[in-house]
Amino acid sequence: MFDTLSDRFEGILKRLRGKGRLTEADVDEVMQEIRTALLDADVNVRVTRQVVARIREQCVGLELSKALSPAQQVIKIVNQELTNLLGGETLKITYASRPPTVILMAGLQGSGKTTNSGKLAKWFKAQGRNPMLVGADLQRPAAVEQLRTLGRQVDVPVYSDDEAAKAGTGDPVAVATRGLAEARRLGKDVLIVDTAGRLAIDEEMMDQVKRISAALNPNYTFLVIDAMIGQDAVEVAQRFHETLAIDGVILSKLDGDARGGAALSVKEVIGRPIAFASTGEKLDAFEQFHPDRMAGRILGMGDMLTLIEQAEQHFEKDQAEEAAQRLMDGAFTLDDFLQQMQQLKKMGPLSNVLGMLPGVPKELKGAQIGDDELKRVEAIIRSMTPGERRKPEVINGSRRLRIANGSGTTTGEVNRLVKQFSEMQKMMKKFGGGMGGGKKGKRRMMPAMPGMPGFN
Repeated sequence: MFDTLSDRFEGILKRLRGKGRLTEADVDEVMQEIRTALLDADVNVRVTRQVVARIREQCVGLELSKALSPAQQVIKIVNQELTNLLGGETLKITYASRPPTVILMAGLQGSGKTTNSGKLAKWFKAQGRNPMLVGADLQRPAAVEQLRTLGRQVDVPVYSDDEAAKAGTGDPVAVATRGLAEARRLGKDVLIVDTAGRLAIDEEMMDQVKRISAALNPNYTFLVIDAMIGQDAVEVAQRFHETLAIDGVILSKLDGDARGGAALSVKEVIGRPIAFASTGEKLDAFEQFHPDRMAGRILGMGDMLTLIEQAEQHFEKDQAEEAAQRLMDGAFTLDDFLQQMQQLKKMGPLSNVLGMLPGVPKELKGAQIGDDELKRVEAIIRSMTPGERRKPEVINGSRRLRIANGSGTTTGEVNRLVKQFSEMQKMMKKFGGGMGGGKKGKRRMMPAMPGMPGFN
């Protein structure tokens, strides 16, 4: 979502490199470009003005510092301001001393509120919690059924009034209250309540969600905002915050084509952080929002912490450690590589993974790398004999032709994969020797990807 803004900042900061000091004219030029970049990203005008003023104030007299160059200092200042703009610190969930911890979900219809209720339940389960969902949206007939479907997918129970939902009648406050009692009876420690939304804010909707909030006294009230609505997100956030005292925002459709204005405006306007972000359609495409990490991504500095966390979540630890040891020892085979590639696919779109790596060229970072590239590599490896996978150096011309015919590729593609894999083996064996071997279990495994863009 922040690709355009990231490109603009990269261009601005690139022009600063090499300058021994910044003149007032340089500062004015940079501030004007930052202002334009933020406005083009659909950031609220008032927010843009305040942020640029703070950055400018800190940029005055940068030549006094001897530790960093002017460009490095500007990057540091901009990084801190972006971090503050995105929320400052990661929201830490504090659980209620008397369970359950009640989470109230609010937002407009179409914002992804019900889907994100299911995603949040899955996230809490991953934290070792025992959540339950309540369907208090009785106005939209399909809402309760949708929530029940999501509940089955994440193996979380759902409480609601199905008959009232089908008839479009019933009291959502009573349903939410009974849901809380049921959660306590069942010993659930987290209760997520999905409320009704409208296409636009109206008094009836706001009164209903206010009454539900008064009845439940939730520990957290999350506002789900569609990242695609741009500056309208500011007004939506303000209205809900005036009614409910929002604790945090869940930003949905972060993987879309939005320019980022919603994410960069909400915290400054209502003083509440982005708590979670929905990064795709799948139920596991949901993560806790880290403002400092997102600021790093925008400025092209990568996000290795999130990448490592995702790798640890999706990779089989013992297999990854063994593969890492074999890679360093120069014993890593194409079978090992195929196994690691299967694990990597679980981490989501590869373009997202590349976006977290620091120093990746913008052409590669923005590349839409689909399953086709991986399927081609996988087909080539699976068309090899076990002996060829262990020792690809035995693959001669006739073997290449057989493998190409078996995988539906060309001999050139087979040859390129084998050559790249051989180079990777040599490089990692040399690197492993320089590390002095190391102990098993001390490395995190992130495989190289032969056959993909950027490895050619």
